[in-house]
Amino acid sequence: MITVRKANDRGHVDHGWLDARHTFSFSSYQDPRHIHFRSLRVMNEDRVQPGKGFGTHPHDNMEIVTYVLEGALEHRDSMGNGEVLRAGEFQRMSAGTGITHSEFNPSDTDPVHLYQIWLFPKEKNIEPSYEQKLYPDEEVQDQLRLVASPDARDGALRIATDAKVYLSRPRSGATVTHELEAGRHAWLQVLRGAVSLNETPLSTSDGAAISDQTKLAITATEDAEIMLFDLA
Repeated sequence: MITVRKANDRGHVDHGWLDARHTFSFSSYQDPRHIHFRSLRVMNEDRVQPGKGFGTHPHDNMEIVTYVLEGALEHRDSMGNGEVLRAGEFQRMSAGTGITHSEFNPSDTDPVHLYQIWLFPKEKNIEPSYEQKLYPDEEVQDQLRLVASPDARDGALRIATDAKVYLSRPRSGATVTHELEAGRHAWLQVLRGAVSLNETPLSTSDGAAISDQTKLAITATEDAEIMLFDLA
């Protein structure tokens, strides 16, 4: 079964400095039909204006993955990390027993466009930790590149939950495939472009919950960028 979550059906808030789209219930957007999917709790697509950002705020017991599509995002946290996340880079934070952090667009002229994703951890109250990584285009073009997993294999970020996260930039006409083990589920998020998922069409910012499928065939109907979550 493939259940499509169309881009325009998501929650939307525009604070002027922040334009945010929420796939699942978040902050002032509450929808009992869309609270989470498996361990995937938050899928926010944010655009932050130049010189603006999120002030220092707390998190605990959540795996947080951030991916920048355009622009740059400056990050500071209570673990002592102070980094700038640029287009194409991933950040992973295991909030565990508790952290505080801030996120800010350091540019005076350019907005930043990013996805922030939260996943429920497998275990609570682990020690907080942080990672940041860029995956070269040749590793993601026309193929699924593992970017986060519990065992951090093949240079992936380590996440403390039973999920595998993949990134791909298939060019128009290219197909990437993924096999799901029995009992597992998936979520496909189209970051840009358009694809066909097992013949189901999806466009920029569409998502799809996938259950009771064994093989996924994702064909780019135009140049695209996608993120695939393999979930327990």
